[in-house]
Amino acid sequence: MALIESKTVTAKNRFDGKGEIYITHLLTPAEMVGQCGMFAKVVIPPGSSMGVHQHTGNSETYHILQGTAQYTDGDETCTVKAGDTTFCADGAFHGIENTGSEDLIFIALIIKTPA
Repeated sequence: MALIESKTVTAKNRFDGKGEIYITHLLTPAEMVGQCGMFAKVVIPPGSSMGVHQHTGNSETYHILQGTAQYTDGDETCTVKAGDTTFCADGAFHGIENTGSEDLIFIALIIKTPA
């Protein structure tokens, strides 16, 4: 059995968002063998956000584990909560803001678009 050593990084005002967020990379680039851009656990404290940004050459999925947030998908905004999954296609825009009273925790997966 091979245990993977995770690394957590702090990002401030990510994509012009508010506050700090914490990204724990669950796999290294070598382990993703060029197929994924990121596989991580993301923690966004109350009142913090990841600003709206575009995905180019990849797509991103969030699976919400804990908390409540406002998720922006293009021109639309909706509330997401634990158990919800979002998908941002290649070329689309998305962002997320923790509007709850507890940490927002989700798994983020970025998959590269085949050439």
